[in-house]
Amino acid sequence: MSINEIITNINNEDKTVPIAVEKALPQIESLIEQIVTKLKDDGRLFYIGAGTSGRLGILDASECPPTFGVSHDLVIGLIAGGDIAIRKAVENAEDSTTQGWEDLSDYNISDKDFVLGIAASGTTPYVISALDKSNKQNILTGCITCNQGSPLALTAKFPIEVVVGPEFLTGSSRMKAGTAQKLVLNIITTTVMIQLGKVKDNKMIDMQLSNDKLVIRGVKMIMNELMVSEKVAIQLLNKHKSVRKSISHGRK
Repeated sequence: MSINEIITNINNEDKTVPIAVEKALPQIESLIEQIVTKLKDDGRLFYIGAGTSGRLGILDASECPPTFGVSHDLVIGLIAGGDIAIRKAVENAEDSTTQGWEDLSDYNISDKDFVLGIAASGTTPYVISALDKSNKQNILTGCITCNQGSPLALTAKFPIEVVVGPEFLTGSSRMKAGTAQKLVLNIITTTVMIQLGKVKDNKMIDMQLSNDKLVIRGVKMIMNELMVSEKVAIQLLNKHKSVRKSISHGRK
């Protein structure tokens, strides 16, 4: 194929992913309802996966604190092979049938928490065994997989099956499957945080003001919400260090 043919065909395959996600929306809704219940009762959400799937879980978990102002301990991402596997593949780590539960146990996991396994194939022993053990400990489980009727989906209490079909590059699940998993993770955490009151209208009212861009965004939120000048908004933000608190105190 020419370069144009390659990129056109990849793009055509990618267009099918949102449609596959749409078909799984009822499963996604059921899973989110369970997660919201757990987090409202002081529980935590754990992502556990290997390779691309594990990295996507860690990415999503790491973005929750700056986006929604929640603790780093609320959404936790675990990957087969540990932190080194985030950057470099760790051979055979995903084949362990005991390490997944050991990694969860390091966090004193309990039945207050929710465990979400992520595996494109739905056959990863590290993930399946972790969910199986969680089930036995009365810990609610869910999964995101891209094969219907996989061992992982059969193990999870609340499975999400986004069937994207064969990859353009056979077996390269970082492509359509990875895209599908990222879309579903976006839906899950955004919806959960809205349900937990971490968003006002469509604004990230609890975001961490960690750089100039976000500070400017925060000032604009305050200006629009309170109908005040930029100067007043900056003064409020400098005093309260939080968009939510600035708006609350600005109304008094």
